[in-house]
Amino acid sequence: MTIELSRRGFCIGTALIGLQTMSSGAFARGEDGTVKLGLVAPMSGPNARYGAFSLRGAEMAAKEINAGGGVGGRKINVMPADSQGTPVEGVSATRRLIDQSQVDYIIGDVSSSVTLAMQPVAEDAGVLLLNAASSNPKITYKAGVGGFKWTYRNYPTDENRALIVLQYAAEKKGFTKYAVLSVDTDYGRAAIEFTKKYLPRFKSQILTEDYYKEGEVDFRSVLSKIRDSGAQAIIMYGNADSTPIVGRQMIEVGIAGKIPLIGNAEFNTASSIKAAPKALEGAIEAAAWLPAYDSPKSKAFVEKFVTEYGEAPNNHAYVHWETVHLLAKAIEQAQSIDREKVRAALSAIHYESAVGEVTFDDHNQARLPMILLEIEHGKPAIKGAYSAEIDYPK
Repeated sequence: MTIELSRRGFCIGTALIGLQTMSSGAFARGEDGTVKLGLVAPMSGPNARYGAFSLRGAEMAAKEINAGGGVGGRKINVMPADSQGTPVEGVSATRRLIDQSQVDYIIGDVSSSVTLAMQPVAEDAGVLLLNAASSNPKITYKAGVGGFKWTYRNYPTDENRALIVLQYAAEKKGFTKYAVLSVDTDYGRAAIEFTKKYLPRFKSQILTEDYYKEGEVDFRSVLSKIRDSGAQAIIMYGNADSTPIVGRQMIEVGIAGKIPLIGNAEFNTASSIKAAPKALEGAIEAAAWLPAYDSPKSKAFVEKFVTEYGEAPNNHAYVHWETVHLLAKAIEQAQSIDREKVRAALSAIHYESAVGEVTFDDHNQARLPMILLEIEHGKPAIKGAYSAEIDYPK
């Protein structure tokens, strides 16, 4: 069943998805009989937490596939490289994987600025770059018919997210006046630019606009300004590490429970809610995935991850796990590890993910639903899975 959120065509639905299985059809083998899969992610630095979850998700997927006989008899070998969360190190990591490790494919990076820097390197080498976690729309503006034919992304863009969040806030909550408190990165600033793009549609406006540096710990002056601005909600796109700090300081300045957070900064995690439950109440977030999502495949992933690693997975673990399975499916359908054949198979794929079917448009951007949730009574309440076609620049 589908339900229209509004006349603009967002549809909501959930799918009950079975676990993917891999066949073992025979095709040409490489010298060592493996599929070399590079993974560029921040393994050190301030975003190392994201890199650790990304690697765990990718390795768990590879382990599952390999236990079933691999892809056409080939085992997947995940080869991590540390981007440190910076474009310069990300490019160096990509070159090492291509030139020294001679990988067949690369997944990366968590950071949009790093992925943007990786694109021309992968393009020049003719190596498929499959992004699983960065969301700046410029990545796919430049991909496929945009120029970089070797870049694919299995992740929603900031434009999708911004529109979905803003529309829900306006139509379901009646918000029209906002304050911005977003991380000062390509990700944070781009998310706000796309929010601004759709503000006129909902007769809404931004009253204050502020950005914070990664690692910043004092938000009191900005939150006090927001308190006095007349804003009905705070648009926040940022890092999970900052959310508990912002939440606690919202309580200090007296706006917790009065001005909710909307956007995406892992509002739904248990640690964020526990740190400042009053401030997180009513927070609205659009996520690529979350542990509480109710589908058989999602539940099976969470259970297995907890058993394997002793803690619940976050979004980065899930999207990398799913993306490795997606790539394996494309290799299986291509019946070859030939890069051109796998790229063609990926463009034509219909893959059943834990949140719905994945296909790719002509910019090599995955069409896949996002989960919209709201924190209610201290817990994330899922409002449905929403999707939207990207409006590319002419």
